[in-house]
Amino acid sequence: MAQSVGIKDVARVAGVSVGTVSNVINRPDTVAAETRARVLSAIDRLGYVRSESARQLRAGRSRIMGLLVLDMGNPFFVDVARGAERAARAAGLGVMVCNSAQNASEEADYLSLFAEQRVRGVLLTPADATGRNIEAFRRHGIPFVLVDRVAEGTTECSVSVDDVAGGALAVRHLVDAGHRSLAYVSGPPGLNQVRDRRTGALNALAEAGLGPQALRELPTERLDVAAGRDAGARLLGLADRPTAVFCANDLLALGVLQAMYAAGVGVPDDLAIVGYDDIEFAAAAAVPLTSVRQPAVTMGALAAELLLEETETGSVPHEHRRVVLRPELVVRRSSLSAR
Repeated sequence: MAQSVGIKDVARVAGVSVGTVSNVINRPDTVAAETRARVLSAIDRLGYVRSESARQLRAGRSRIMGLLVLDMGNPFFVDVARGAERAARAAGLGVMVCNSAQNASEEADYLSLFAEQRVRGVLLTPADATGRNIEAFRRHGIPFVLVDRVAEGTTECSVSVDDVAGGALAVRHLVDAGHRSLAYVSGPPGLNQVRDRRTGALNALAEAGLGPQALRELPTERLDVAAGRDAGARLLGLADRPTAVFCANDLLALGVLQAMYAAGVGVPDDLAIVGYDDIEFAAAAAVPLTSVRQPAVTMGALAAELLLEETETGSVPHEHRRVVLRPELVVRRSSLSAR
């Protein structure tokens, strides 16, 4: 394996000191034009690339922002990452994207990696319901912003959507359409988002004079299409099958839709379906999916901007803020049966 070229090699070939090479790289205006040209020629011939990470560690100012999400297989988090990257690039920073896969142990490993790399800060959608990973990471003194999660019990910034309101939007729509027996395909119960959407669903039922027994919960271990298909199979096996289902995200809803299609159950005539997130695939499904839209790109951008505000070295102290965005119901054919 070829050895990497260092700054000493450039200095030797150019016939100058290491300090002069450093000045050409970092403060070119302080070096005479002829010397600067000689150093740049040596850099070009040797293919020298400076160690940005080492420079950042010395300066204590990384140009990398960490982003740790629950599932990069979910287009919702791809959109969050797109928004974060847009804001980071505008500030001259890059984004290191990592995927906890909804696993607390993997989350802990990635947070340790961010600490080792001395990233500028971290955007985090927590997978660990206990909060222990956040507590351990806080000791490193690296700023972080919670994404798609309210910063309950912490002083950090957060950007989230009002999931209680979102769950209410979904179920209110189904109740208004005449449904009185519903299911909630909920995902892992340890996730705050799952619990908040259920709370909103129950609130909407109470508004309509219906008790919690009107909502049958079908928990799943994951928030993906395969888990949705499994929940759909369980739904089909119920003797008193509900007439409508609200799913904690669109991937679950698409899985339920697939299960119904395979069993010959009509959507929406036999079963109305509402998802959550309004990912791109929702509108493109075989039966276009009604969904509660989250402004994912905006969420990522706002979180990155809050982190940048906190990490800027200025005389004005940073004030932690909780930003809560409003969800929006997007009605499509999957919930439009006449009852």
